[in-house]
Amino acid sequence: MTRTITRRKAIATGLAALGTVAMIGLGNVALAAEATKLRFSAVFSEQDIRADMMKQLAGALGDKYEFELYYGGNLFKQTTEILAIQRGNLEMGNVAPQDIATQIPAFSILSSAYLFRDADHLRKFFASDAGTEMKTMAEEQLGIHILGPTYFGTRQVGLRIDKKINTPEDMAGVKLRMPGGDAWQFLGTALGANPTPMAYAEVYTGLQTGAIDGQDNPLPNVQNMKFYEVMSQIAMTSHLVGYDLLVVSAKIWDGMSAEEQEAFQKAADEAINWSQEQHLKKEKELSDFFKEQGLEIYTPDVDAFRAHAQKMYLESELSKDWPEGMLERINAL
Repeated sequence: MTRTITRRKAIATGLAALGTVAMIGLGNVALAAEATKLRFSAVFSEQDIRADMMKQLAGALGDKYEFELYYGGNLFKQTTEILAIQRGNLEMGNVAPQDIATQIPAFSILSSAYLFRDADHLRKFFASDAGTEMKTMAEEQLGIHILGPTYFGTRQVGLRIDKKINTPEDMAGVKLRMPGGDAWQFLGTALGANPTPMAYAEVYTGLQTGAIDGQDNPLPNVQNMKFYEVMSQIAMTSHLVGYDLLVVSAKIWDGMSAEEQEAFQKAADEAINWSQEQHLKKEKELSDFFKEQGLEIYTPDVDAFRAHAQKMYLESELSKDWPEGMLERINAL
């Protein structure tokens, strides 16, 4: 679904055709510059908190930009947004760090299990010198400008099967849906599962039909997509602080003046901060909600999961691409 947000729709047809805006109270007419169209694509639904985040951003930036907001992967499917930006078919996206890692292997460190402690640690990293280095790496190689991390909750394992999970060994043979891409698939393996690639929009049906045994998502996503209707339990593995990156085409960003960039970034920061606060609040409420829906909610041996996952990452080819000393710098924040 798409939503076009622009205040220019309120301008009378005749004035819009002439490209002028009445300056009420000033008694004159100023030439209005044509608004820059910004097509935004995300896989989250229109009911997601981040959809409201984008509406706030669009409202804050006024008439200078005409936002076209596409949700549910209706414009571009998950993992394809960066390529669309590179081809000039998209101006903005909410992209997963795993998708950046597909093109820049060094970025896989930022998608590894049990790296960030919580949402504050995540934001602190991206505001640090180390975070700036990683953002610059992506911007220079991919042609995108990273506005900031959009936290959407800590990822938990949700299953339709009744098998109780306590350690990674209990995940053996479990068909766990993960997005496509090596970084995502490795995460599933690091949890002890049999990772199964599947588009986000297909997960509900996959759980319903038994094509997959489970999925991993933060609790707000589970509610938004109604996955809980076709699940029996949630194991609170807390294996990944879930976040995407709000990005804009470098071509668009570089075409802004310094003042325009400052205003755009300020509006993005405010919208992202609001979204994070709303997600943290919602996470606290959802455990009770899912119990009321008949799901079993429990905490497995998280230390066992952490030790297993970190060992797999450090012994894998993925860690060979990690920037030297970056893990220690992140841990020190």
